[in-house]
Amino acid sequence: MTKQQAGHSQSSPALTEVARKFRVDDLPAAFIPGSRIANILNQVESGTPLSNYALEYLRKNGFVALFRYANNEFSLTDFLKAAEPEQLKRRASSEAKALQDEKERQLKREAFLVNVKLEQERAAARKRAYDNDPRNIARAKLKELRDRYGLSNYIEKEHFPRLMDILRRADGGIRLTQEDLVWLTEKHDDYDYYTEELRERFHENEAVFYACEFEKSKDPWTAVNASSHYRKCGQARTADSMLKTIIISRLKNIKLKSAVFTTHGAVKRDMRQYDEALTLGDKAHLLTPKDFRPCTLLGAVNMEIGNHNLGESWYKKAVELGANEKSVDDDLRSIFMRAESSKREELRAYLLKKDPFRYSWAKK
Repeated sequence: MTKQQAGHSQSSPALTEVARKFRVDDLPAAFIPGSRIANILNQVESGTPLSNYALEYLRKNGFVALFRYANNEFSLTDFLKAAEPEQLKRRASSEAKALQDEKERQLKREAFLVNVKLEQERAAARKRAYDNDPRNIARAKLKELRDRYGLSNYIEKEHFPRLMDILRRADGGIRLTQEDLVWLTEKHDDYDYYTEELRERFHENEAVFYACEFEKSKDPWTAVNASSHYRKCGQARTADSMLKTIIISRLKNIKLKSAVFTTHGAVKRDMRQYDEALTLGDKAHLLTPKDFRPCTLLGAVNMEIGNHNLGESWYKKAVELGANEKSVDDDLRSIFMRAESSKREELRAYLLKKDPFRYSWAKK
């Protein structure tokens, strides 16, 4: 009886037994039904001839003994003699990689902590400078402050004291209150006090606060909050460094894990690392399929890279799951305005063909 006939005459054992038999029980994929290596093992065990593609996979990935066994070049005894050293070598390589990965994680964390400490020191220095400023600050200082935040134009007399107080606190690294934000927002339509420069400073101060909280508590939610603010003040790379220090495999809360994936995907989008952004968005959506946030991320990334139909589909799903349609349209408009000329024209044509009324802002 040939090896193949012997294989056919027996029922196929469990994946675990097959993986052990063929000395690949060190590979997690060998225990996953439907994985490439698991399918190959089942074929070899059942005596089914392997395709050239499967054989090439074994050869390229260093499964020399299994390759020769599948080709009937080895008996089972010869296979085991050759496969065991291969497995020992793989295990040693895997352990070395795990040590290297841990070393790299530690280096990234140390670099992140250095940056956080520097930012804390800068924030403290700004606050000390603010605390030590005399009340009768010179006009030159006031002008410099106003210029820095795009507020060189006329300010209503009754608004001046409060606005200057807000600017000084923000510039000193002090977080603005909810009342400050409400006041700025209410006055913005008429007076344009909540400038882009002031918004960025607000988000930078918030980011530093939550980054410090993350350092103290190690709570990943604070890293998510810090990253959202870092994105809004143009510091996506700082957020990326921080999020890389989170060991995802240790997170048990599905909602938290999805939030980390979604936030990191948005950071990667800001950095134009679109493949990574899509991968992280997909992971988040698989974890929380009823959450609109991963869908919004996937919609935005696909729109930016020119996959308009897919992007629209994700945006539509986001709205169905609870996303605000106006927010989605605002996001799409922002993508349109930031796009390079050629991509903007492609997106313009797509949107106006879909709904010229809804997307009238895309007209020339």
